[in-house]
Amino acid sequence: MLNRFRARLADVDALPQLAILGLVSGLLAGGVIILFRLSIEHTQMAFLPGGGVENYEDLSALLRFMLPTLGGLLIGLIFHALSTMGGGGIQVGIVHVLERIAYHQSHLPLRNFTLQFVGAALSIISGHSVGREGPGVHLGAASGSLLGQGLHLPNNSIQTLVACGAAASIAASFNTPIAGVVFAMEVIVMEYTIAGFAPIILAAVSATALTRSVFGAEPAFEVPPLQMASLYELPYLLVMGLVVGALAAGFITSLQYITRVGNHVVLWQRLTLAGALTGLCALLVPEIMGVGYDTVNQAMLGQLGIGLLLMVVLFKTLATTLGLGLGLPGGLIGPTLVIGAAAGGILGHVADMLFPGQVASPGFYAMIGMSSMMGATLQAPLAALLALLELTANPNIILPGMLAVVASGITSSHLFNRESVFITLLKARGLDMRNNPVAQTLRRVGVLSVMNTSFLHAPRRISRIDAERLLDRQPLWIVVDEEDKPSELLLAADLALYLNTQEDIQEDTLEQAVDLLEIPAQRENIVYIPQQATLQEALDTMDEKAVDALCVSPVPGTHNIIGILTRQNIETYYRDGV
Repeated sequence: MLNRFRARLADVDALPQLAILGLVSGLLAGGVIILFRLSIEHTQMAFLPGGGVENYEDLSALLRFMLPTLGGLLIGLIFHALSTMGGGGIQVGIVHVLERIAYHQSHLPLRNFTLQFVGAALSIISGHSVGREGPGVHLGAASGSLLGQGLHLPNNSIQTLVACGAAASIAASFNTPIAGVVFAMEVIVMEYTIAGFAPIILAAVSATALTRSVFGAEPAFEVPPLQMASLYELPYLLVMGLVVGALAAGFITSLQYITRVGNHVVLWQRLTLAGALTGLCALLVPEIMGVGYDTVNQAMLGQLGIGLLLMVVLFKTLATTLGLGLGLPGGLIGPTLVIGAAAGGILGHVADMLFPGQVASPGFYAMIGMSSMMGATLQAPLAALLALLELTANPNIILPGMLAVVASGITSSHLFNRESVFITLLKARGLDMRNNPVAQTLRRVGVLSVMNTSFLHAPRRISRIDAERLLDRQPLWIVVDEEDKPSELLLAADLALYLNTQEDIQEDTLEQAVDLLEIPAQRENIVYIPQQATLQEALDTMDEKAVDALCVSPVPGTHNIIGILTRQNIETYYRDGV
């Protein structure tokens, strides 16, 4: 039954099977996010003044400096020790998820999952200017990937499970199920498909239901139902989008530069440096410590003055780009929300000075700024808009938010030529998403659904009469065995042609042996590919090995063959399927 389930998942429209897996992966990811969040919040409540989750502002100046510094040192020592013990470098975060999708068939390692959990928790608890959503996406995506790997599912379905886990993590972290779905489509898989929507929606729903049972169903931010004072504010909102788009471009550029420079420093030294620099920023502006959602809430309530908001923008940007650029295992989605809310609040105060009593409150502009900064930085406008709607439970902000988000996104991408921050960081590693339409299509299908099972085994030397009996069974391929293992592939049509061209075959020569490796024919070397592989993997293997056919194997490392896949099979599928 499980084998049939796997074979069905290799097809592009295995919707019922994927729906079941989406539901399960959502529950797994939701459980991981709950554990992640509780481990952070309970630790924070244990040592922060007043038992507050983000009350870093009331720490003494010495603690505000020492806490992130020692936290960076501890994380650095742990990561440095593990990297020197073997197992490869330390790779965590959304960029790591994108890399594994593009180059490793969506297989995320358990080791990096564990490092992300521990490292991000330590980063946030020690007050670094990082968010929990980016690590949450890695943890959720890895939960889905590990589920698929544990069940030995086809790799095309594992990619869907990665997207399910990512959607579930955003939904669970923000209490935003719709934004989680769109985030997975826009940022993780970068495409919209009918078959992908259903399992991802179910994952987001199941994760949100699970986390609401623990944390409640209230929106992440408690703000009044603010709205525009009049339509005359729309031109100013357009200007606001331009300003926030420029800020997002600067954020991406700074992070890219610091990442490139920081790679030349020893891991534990740069993480300690990141902590010390965050501590210095916190001495001046303690509001930059931690995730910072208390600052966002205050900005949207209009409780912060323009001077403090300006300091938050400057020092939150500095602390975040330095910390993440130097390698801290945290997220950047949360900080972009803080920076955007503070920038929007500043522009709201400016609007009130220019047009007193005629514009919306600074809190309204803080909401719009939050969404604009997120959309421009991630190049995910729809996810940003829906996150804004679900985070604030305020539908009045959609119209002005659409204008500002589009303006900020175009400003960052076209005026300043900045791609999504995750794609920028991926390219900084010398990698790319390889997200062209052909690759997208071929990654959605497993080799099991396209391979040809019309083949027979035959020894290298076979009598003419046995060869004719073999051809009577009408195989498409003949697997030539030598020394009890497959040696080469031979088209059955070539063997038939060879037999037909032989003249004057007497009855007494029917037992004469035919050497299948010597007759004139087009043969292919035996190159195996696992049954979990996608068509994209198969095409890459064919190009790498310079062959036009592959043998599909049920278990890697064995000589068992369950099907033959040719380059023509792939081309026919793409032509007919598209």
